[in-house]
Amino acid sequence: MINFRKLSILIPVYNEAGTIDRILDKIRKAELINGIEKELIVINDCSSDGSESVLQAYIKTHPEMDIHYYKHEVNQGKGAAIHTAISKATGEYLIIQDADLEYDPNEYNLLLKPIIDGFADVVYGSRFMGGNPHRVMFFWHTIGNRVILTFLSNMFTNLNLTDMETGYKVFKTDVIQNIQLTEKRFGFEPEVTAKISRVAGIRIYEVGISYYGRTYAEGKKIKWIDGFRAIYCIFKYNLFSR
Repeated sequence: MINFRKLSILIPVYNEAGTIDRILDKIRKAELINGIEKELIVINDCSSDGSESVLQAYIKTHPEMDIHYYKHEVNQGKGAAIHTAISKATGEYLIIQDADLEYDPNEYNLLLKPIIDGFADVVYGSRFMGGNPHRVMFFWHTIGNRVILTFLSNMFTNLNLTDMETGYKVFKTDVIQNIQLTEKRFGFEPEVTAKISRVAGIRIYEVGISYYGRTYAEGKKIKWIDGFRAIYCIFKYNLFSR
């Protein structure tokens, strides 16, 4: 069994004024097993919709929470926000938490269990396995994520992931901090998967999670062009930038 003290929760934020306080509430109420502490690292990627004022008000009214707030002066992308957050993390493990409501913090313990049981260094939360709730969404979006992107990634990494593009990923902090990551936008997922798969002796697990997906009208930001970038990144970081 692995006992560790603190989980760093990395929260990239870009124009999420309508949901950020609710996701922070969910994180606040989530009780971690073994009394693990929560460190929140919030990166505002130059939001223009009032996210900053919502965040500042939340931090002021919840001084008991260990929230570290940083702001990019120029919008750089989700990947860049995650890079900044990784560099600030002090917990033994870290998890990426989107600022919308698509992923449920009440499931942190599902992701942490393989680590605490001593089996895993990295855990991916899969939207395509298990019996948890999943919103019925776009057919071609699912085909793109599961059949094309995850399949292509697995071909080169020799992993058998079901959901490479998942937003829920847990990493051992000292491992991920020693990997040079360059993709500033949605290419982060295939890049980090390619590079983490090459770490000697790394133990990667996958668990089923819930998924409460948003439509584009509700604020979903990833677009079809990001899928082409992901394909490019799969080839780049598995074949040409090793």
